[in-house]
Amino acid sequence: MDPFWRDAERHLIRYGGGWTPEIIERAEGSFVHTATGRRVLDFTSGQMSAILGHSHPEIVATVRRQVGTLDHLFSGMLSRPVVDLARRLAESLPAPLSKAMLLTTGAESNEAAIRMAKLVTGRHEVVAFARSWHGMTQAAAAATYSAGHQGYGPNAPGNLAIPVPNPYRPDFTAPDGTFDWRRQLDHGFAMVDAQSTGSLAACIVEPILSSGGVIEPPPGYLAALAGKCRERGMLLIVDEAQTGLCRTGTWYAFERDGIVPDILTLSKTLGAGLPLAAVVTSEEIERRAHERGYLFYTTHVSDPLVAAVGNTVLDVLERDKLDARARELGDHLRAGLLSIKDRHPAVGDVRGRGLMQGLELSTVDGDALGGRITRRCLELGLHLNVVQLPGMGGTFRIAPPLTATPQELTLGLEILDQAIGDTAG
Repeated sequence: MDPFWRDAERHLIRYGGGWTPEIIERAEGSFVHTATGRRVLDFTSGQMSAILGHSHPEIVATVRRQVGTLDHLFSGMLSRPVVDLARRLAESLPAPLSKAMLLTTGAESNEAAIRMAKLVTGRHEVVAFARSWHGMTQAAAAATYSAGHQGYGPNAPGNLAIPVPNPYRPDFTAPDGTFDWRRQLDHGFAMVDAQSTGSLAACIVEPILSSGGVIEPPPGYLAALAGKCRERGMLLIVDEAQTGLCRTGTWYAFERDGIVPDILTLSKTLGAGLPLAAVVTSEEIERRAHERGYLFYTTHVSDPLVAAVGNTVLDVLERDKLDARARELGDHLRAGLLSIKDRHPAVGDVRGRGLMQGLELSTVDGDALGGRITRRCLELGLHLNVVQLPGMGGTFRIAPPLTATPQELTLGLEILDQAIGDTAG
């Protein structure tokens, strides 16, 4: 056995699926490079985060400059990069979202948001989608239903799930067979009301459920959901870890639905691969939280190094108009995926927006096939991630960098097409 893999087997705690069987030496743009000299096209942007590609020269320059002047501070101290980033995030968002806190990961930002919602409302119950993923810390994990609930003992009381609005595999249908999402939403909240103790604090949702299978709620759904929250005095938390900052073709995915969340969380894309997250809310909610003694004091809150990176991310997104680029490239990607669907009976659905697309296999036992296709893609030089959930086919999460070229997208589509043909017949 190679000493690297021997040491990995001996000394690393396994924390999820198996390791990709390649040693990664470096990454640049849309590609990662292995120790054996292979160049692998990265259709996941790292962990769905590196929206500017790997080792973007402006991010590299910012890190080098900032780490040599001001990297980390006592959590009560402030620096210019932090205040600048908070202001710029507020300027990019609709009113009344104007107050930000900078943290590290998506789980941490969701933890902070849920904690704030509970304190401000004086309640404790939290509603989430049944295939959600909001993180692995306590409150975030309790609101995560796509994996990870078995074997860890009880969650805090008050966590409730509603059905996922999945038009491809509808559980409520109209007489013409189409997905009746309004009836499903009414049913979901009827179940919430039946289980609630009268202490509903918040509903936390992803505008596109990524780990849940790249499921996009139909137009109108999130607005209706926001209405359900208002009727019950709940705060609406929108988790845009993967959809925020231009990936779906608009700066924020919630814009399509004409809603404004009470609390917005950002992470992955904000740091373009570095650990940076944010909680953004209104002046009123922040004031009420502060008056009630809101506490979320962490080691890396308001760190200047990653805040400087966040400012550079915004610089590049604005200057290069990457929201428009994500729409254009997304159209190219979607056309290629639909062409693959037309050629392969094993492909059941293509969905998503911009440069977050999903391709679901047609059979509910598609998880095994999805694994084989993923392995074949890697052999051919493409890294893909497949989501495998009970009752669904394997779903490929396709999220290339916003800086990818049309030629790189075409290359990835060609490899995926060949891998499906080689594997599914």
